Amino acid sequence: MECIPVTIDDLEGKKDPVIEDPEHNVYTRFMKSHRCYDLVPTSSKLVVFDTSLQVKKAFFALVSNGVRAAPLWDSKKQCFVGMLTITDFINILHRYYKSPLVQIYELEEHKIETWREVYLQDSFKPLVSISPNASLYDAVSSLLKNKIHRLPVIDPLTGNTLYILTHKRILKFLKLFIAEMPKPSFLRQTLEELNIGTFKNIAVVRADTPLYTALGIFVEQRVSALPVVDDKGRVVDIYSKFDVINLAAEKTYNNLDVTVTKALQHRSQYFEGVLTCNRHETLEAIINRLVEAEVHRLVVVDEHEVVKGIVSLSDILQALVLTDRE
Repeated sequence: MECIPVTIDDLEGKKDPVIEDPEHNVYTRFMKSHRCYDLVPTSSKLVVFDTSLQVKKAFFALVSNGVRAAPLWDSKKQCFVGMLTITDFINILHRYYKSPLVQIYELEEHKIETWREVYLQDSFKPLVSISPNASLYDAVSSLLKNKIHRLPVIDPLTGNTLYILTHKRILKFLKLFIAEMPKPSFLRQTLEELNIGTFKNIAVVRADTPLYTALGIFVEQRVSALPVVDDKGRVVDIYSKFDVINLAAEKTYNNLDVTVTKALQHRSQYFEGVLTCNRHETLEAIINRLVEAEVHRLVVVDEHEVVKGIVSLSDILQALVLTDRE
């Protein structure tokens, strides 16, 4: 297999030009005028795994370093070939937990390359990366087009990974400069008026939902978090993909029949509760809450705390950067 980083450097300019009020495109212009390199900190932690590493050591390293994903280096091909993420772990757990042929505890003894080639052969994707010289607009386009949450910035000369770009990091960078830019009128509009977020077929679980069922929803509906609701549909907690890593850390994945509530007892004590919003709040208020709380999503609720939708960082970046407004 040839290892070719997939980039979106040539996306710019392919759309028909739209003549608009310049105020409306202020964030798009900002993203086009800054490079990915501008977001690379002078010092940051980057965990890289060789594909020959044992799976259980890899997930332990993710937990101990407090990171959610790591680039994978293939020594034989001498290049990066993908990312190891919590989604991989969830796919493995869901597929093989009830398999009579494969014991879950045996899976973690394998090397990462075996996982990718044998157990994840139809679900792992080629590496999507970007050059440090590419614009942030290209980075946002790549994240949203490929429906990924992490974009490695790879130096084309050395082949080294410099940084992992995320929706959160990009929005935080934008927020640093927002006060210096003209404020578009759409910032004062509500989620409902702008039609931002997902409001149909929201995947939720109950406190007594078995963990295996929750993992199935992650896999089948490709969502990254599940609001936990009571009998009246009111949000009481949230179970995210990141919470699943606690199963790897504590080796509690041999019993996926426990309830979501039981699984959440293993979560870090720093959890501050579910962050919510309503459809009548302005986009500006939503952005401020997401950035200040450093979360990936807000649960949209009505006046009775009943779940009505989800608004994510990708929804926000889509609205700010890639949505043409007249």
